[in-house]
Amino acid sequence: MIDVQRLRILRAVAEHGSFNRAATSLRLTPSAVSQHIAVLERSLGTEVVSRSTRGVTLTPAGRIMVDAAESVAAELAHAREQVDRLETGRTQLTLATFNTGGRLLLPGALARLAAAHPGAVVHVREAEPEDSLPLVRQGAVDLALAYHFDGPLPTRAGPRSRLTWQPLMDDPLHVVLPRRHPLSARPALDIAELAAEPWVLGCLKTADFLRRHAERAGFQPDIRSTTTDYFFARSLVAAGLGISLIPSIALTPRVPGVHTVPLRTPAPARHLGVATLRGRTHPQAETLVEALRDQAAAFA
Repeated sequence: MIDVQRLRILRAVAEHGSFNRAATSLRLTPSAVSQHIAVLERSLGTEVVSRSTRGVTLTPAGRIMVDAAESVAAELAHAREQVDRLETGRTQLTLATFNTGGRLLLPGALARLAAAHPGAVVHVREAEPEDSLPLVRQGAVDLALAYHFDGPLPTRAGPRSRLTWQPLMDDPLHVVLPRRHPLSARPALDIAELAAEPWVLGCLKTADFLRRHAERAGFQPDIRSTTTDYFFARSLVAAGLGISLIPSIALTPRVPGVHTVPLRTPAPARHLGVATLRGRTHPQAETLVEALRDQAAAFA
């Protein structure tokens, strides 16, 4: 029989890429983690991780077992939720959201949820998509307000992904310049016109996104400053440190001393949506998703 605790340890090893880091997150010793993985491998009759000096990676069997570990975690979380509902008579709804999306879309959606389901207890946790989507798969949160840039949806391919992605809106990126910048009076800009400009980033994930679009336009961006906060990035632009690329929903509150110019079509954009676990929904979650959809439509 496969031990649930060993599946949890394997999932941590997969997440952190090493026995040492997994041990730290689990508050175990690296030796204990290694022993649990070895016992799991003996019970399966095959290796679940490949060990090297650079760390550990999952084998095909290991990927299957991590998928199983996430399914087990989700089922246990769902069972716990049902038990809590029996004990308290109240529904618990937990959601994860990235900062700017939560700030813009959540207040109105939560007000609508409270009106429709006054007994629901709501928990909100801030998390970027790379963290929130695994939380949905594991059953740790009921839904995640997330985003992705160009490319595939932020869900794993195949039937074992178990995530449903419901698009909400496209969030075009705009150029933010110092107010007296020579290009600030333009109605729209091509990214190629910004080749000589120094850049300030308001999100670390924007760096790869900017580089891809700049490469298509034939230049390498000169990134001078990096932050994890769009408001701070716009403040640095106002101080004259460079220009920035900011999603439309992150353009409030207003920062004095800057001017915003849209990029010409096709403008780069973030794609916002809600991730839920397939087959794991309830009326409160459905109400919240519908309310988020209406909030996004109103903003768009």
